[in-house]
Amino acid sequence: MKLKATIELWQKGKWCVAKVPELDFVAQGLTIEEAKANLIEVINIQFTEMRETGMLEDYLAECGFILRDDTVEPENEIIGFERHILQVA
Repeated sequence: MKLKATIELWQKGKWCVAKVPELDFVAQGLTIEEAKANLIEVINIQFTEMRETGMLEDYLAECGFILRDDTVEPENEIIGFERHILQVA
C-alpha cells in the first residue's frame, strides 16, 4: 500500500523524531534514516491492526484521507509551512 503524507523531522537532543502529523504517528531514531524507517514500521503495524479489526478506512476518513485502490491519499493538500512569532495574550 502506498501512503501520500507529510513527514515532519525534528531534532530533540541526540534523537531524530519523524512524525506524520495528519495521522498522529511518531517514531524516533539516532539518525534521520532510522527515524523514518521506524516511522514506516509504526505505520505498518498500526495499519495492519486496524485492517484486521475493520477500522482502517474509518480511521483514515477521520484523519482526512481516502483509500483509492492501493493508495492512501489526503483529501486536502498541504501547500506550505510558515514560521512566525505571534503575540498572544
